[in-house]
Amino acid sequence: MDTSGIVKEDPFSFWKNLILVTFFFTVTPIALGTSLFSLISLNNLSGKEVESVTSREVSLYPKSGARVFASLPTNLPSVGGEATATDARPELVRHYLVYWNSPLEPYSVFIVEAADRYELDYRLTTAIAQQESNLCKIIPPGSNNCWGWGIHSAGTLGFDSFEEGIETVSAGLRKEYLDKGFRTVEEIMSKYTPLSNGSWATGVTKFMSEME
Repeated sequence: MDTSGIVKEDPFSFWKNLILVTFFFTVTPIALGTSLFSLISLNNLSGKEVESVTSREVSLYPKSGARVFASLPTNLPSVGGEATATDARPELVRHYLVYWNSPLEPYSVFIVEAADRYELDYRLTTAIAQQESNLCKIIPPGSNNCWGWGIHSAGTLGFDSFEEGIETVSAGLRKEYLDKGFRTVEEIMSKYTPLSNGSWATGVTKFMSEME
């Protein structure tokens, strides 16, 4: 019998295999149990973290996607200032005055402020100035009277400055016209320039519409 192909079993290999098998079946359940315990603990921790985040100010945290944890400074940077509505009326008046190259252009804010003080349409005094004097370009020298205000047989009323003229005319329109029931441009015309054939009211209305 040829015994050259038979391999004798090494007693050491047998014990080695036995130890490995025993170790595998002993350690593997422990490892699986530890992993399972860790996953359960991590899940519970994640739930607590989510509850903690949502109970605080949400603007400090990402609102979509994965949560990002970072070391935040005590004082978070922010954009300061209050949101306020910008009044476009002075700019509308100013652009109109610039277009017509009027010397009243530096007083656009004052014109609107005076209109607010006397509860007038902010365009009214400018439109009257356009109708009466081509926005102060055709007035008695040194009068500062762009509105034809106070015209009488002895002459035209003069003002020390454009500011005084704006203030006086605005106050006068309120006291002598609106408070006395002259509400429309046509009604104002009937007292302001009673000899007009209607062109005064047409012009003032047109000029007011150009500042819208």
